[in-house]
Amino acid sequence: MNDHRDLVMQRIAGRPRAVGILALLLIVVATIYGCGGGSHELILATTTSTQDSGLLDVLIPQFEKEHDYKVKTVAVGSGEALRLAGEGEADVVLAHSPKAEEDFMAAGNGESRLVVMHNDFIIVGPGDDPAGIKGLTSAADAFKKIASAEAIFLSRGDQSGTNTKELSLWTSAGIQPSGAWYQETGSGMGATLNVATQKRGYTLSDRGTYLAQKKNLDLDLLVEGDKALFNQYHVMVVDPKKHSNVNAEGARAFASWITSVEVQKTIGDFGVKEYGQQLFIPDAGKEAAGATPTSAARP
Repeated sequence: MNDHRDLVMQRIAGRPRAVGILALLLIVVATIYGCGGGSHELILATTTSTQDSGLLDVLIPQFEKEHDYKVKTVAVGSGEALRLAGEGEADVVLAHSPKAEEDFMAAGNGESRLVVMHNDFIIVGPGDDPAGIKGLTSAADAFKKIASAEAIFLSRGDQSGTNTKELSLWTSAGIQPSGAWYQETGSGMGATLNVATQKRGYTLSDRGTYLAQKKNLDLDLLVEGDKALFNQYHVMVVDPKKHSNVNAEGARAFASWITSVEVQKTIGDFGVKEYGQQLFIPDAGKEAAGATPTSAARP
């Protein structure tokens, strides 16, 4: 932008005064309103599960069609997404790491935090199930058996919401995982599921990503249904009072849009036809995780 502006300035230097003034005014207007994509670019920092599940492939084009913004998606672990937003490098965040989100808000990085949807975590692994966890109702008990058998377990190890949940389950099991059987991928959910397939290991996954990629995996769903596996997503607008460079207007538009009745229905319908079940349950209007909704969705 600066190089372009300097070039324009050079070209108008020898023109009549009136023309030069008009050109300068146009440059000022372009700078203020972001002509060329400045203020119309919206940076969304989000977790890999929203991308690997295919949900963003549905939502982002719809948002761009209805609003005058081009969305740049940065799909990383929730921890990294919140770090980027906390440094003013993203405008809006869609994450699923409650404690990290609360810390983000407490530090003054967020203008608002709204509940969007939930699904659940599941424990998947090889069909022959060497640790014998299939059908257990407690995720912590399943982790105990995996550790006792020293069966291969793939951790994302990336400070994502999934990784945070996994570590909390080990804590609940009273285990500090270590040894050759416990391996970190440092990758997103889709990549970690692929590694688990290759190594015939266990891993913790969100249901949406697993179902979306199941046909390419050799992993069975072994443990589900524990309340500890609840997985909720929130949208957070980065606070422009702390980060003046962010596109707060675009972020507010996205947060309002994704919690609207129409888009909540789109989220609820996503995957049902293909997988026979919802990959994400719309939650807008609920007071807290698992709470009774105060309304179906924001109007």
